[in-house]
Amino acid sequence: MFFRLFFILVLCGLFLAFFLSMNRKKRGTWWINFFAQGKEAGFSLKEIDLLRRLAVKSELEDPGALFWSQHQLDLCIRMLVKNIKFSKQEDIEGDQDFLSKLYDYRKKIEMEKPRIKNGIGSTRQIDESQILRVLVNGVGVFSSRVVKNTSPYITISRPVNEKIRMNRGWTGLPVSIYFWRHDDAGYVFDSEVLDEVFSKGVFSLKIAHADSLFRSQKRKSLRIKTHKPAFLYLISAEEEPGKIEAAPGLKCFLEDLSETGCAVTIGGKAAEGIRIKVQFVLDNSPISMSGTVRSIEYKEDANRSLLHVEADELPLESRNQILGEVFGMLPEDEKDEELPFRIPEKLEKSEAGQDNQTEQIEQTGQIDQSSPDINAV
Repeated sequence: MFFRLFFILVLCGLFLAFFLSMNRKKRGTWWINFFAQGKEAGFSLKEIDLLRRLAVKSELEDPGALFWSQHQLDLCIRMLVKNIKFSKQEDIEGDQDFLSKLYDYRKKIEMEKPRIKNGIGSTRQIDESQILRVLVNGVGVFSSRVVKNTSPYITISRPVNEKIRMNRGWTGLPVSIYFWRHDDAGYVFDSEVLDEVFSKGVFSLKIAHADSLFRSQKRKSLRIKTHKPAFLYLISAEEEPGKIEAAPGLKCFLEDLSETGCAVTIGGKAAEGIRIKVQFVLDNSPISMSGTVRSIEYKEDANRSLLHVEADELPLESRNQILGEVFGMLPEDEKDEELPFRIPEKLEKSEAGQDNQTEQIEQTGQIDQSSPDINAV
């Protein structure tokens, strides 16, 4: 009886030792594959080891999945963001560098999704309401939009440019048309105006379809729609990027955001090419984005303009905060609907900062704030 029990215990021990050995070998194989995948993805050995620690801390069932799974990678990035926020270690710059590289890899995964990677090959695939830029050779560039898109032709609103007056009709004119497709790229095609019509209550043009589109540039960044209060400032070309202003500027609303630019709504009109700074709050921290106004959409009925701003190079920490907002890595309970800062005590009586900024904007003539009640947006 004793020997039988002893024999059973020995067998169980051998089985357990074999199981643990195989399990260790399996785990060893996992981590060998993990490091191989990390090297293939472009990470250094030190960075791969940091990723391994994040994967363990995030309790990923399959650590290697973070190199191709958006969800698994997001779990690791959130863990790193949390660690940076509450860490007291001195190597914050190194953490920000690593976080920036993870965001770049995360962006690569997002950009390679079929809905972004695949473009269009014909004007028949252009969506209604698509904003267009219409070039008439020897005359200038006009703004328009798609009114409707049918099989025989595409109907666009009559192109407008407040600084250019057309001295002839549009019918028969050759035109070059450019548009930026959301989450895709810019496209250019040549066509001809077939007729001038009145469609859906709008003076419009019939444009011949084109089955040859030139895809000019794939979007290099991902944008997020938002509606945050912000301040806008006019700046000089020499001003230091990322400098936080201590006085209020012109009130505006941040409508979309990426690490390469933003769109803001202001009251009144503005001019393309001006240098501005937009200051707003993310995760209770002020962010300052300086850049150049590249295009404007003016709504005459509301007397408001949507400014599309191409940003200067951002400080690393600000870029990471913006990408954290784009990818949804910031805390869900953040309360950043306040304007970027409280007015300093010395300005409370007169609010001189905002008065001076508004006066400066009005004197330049570059932003006409004839409808300053932007809060009514």
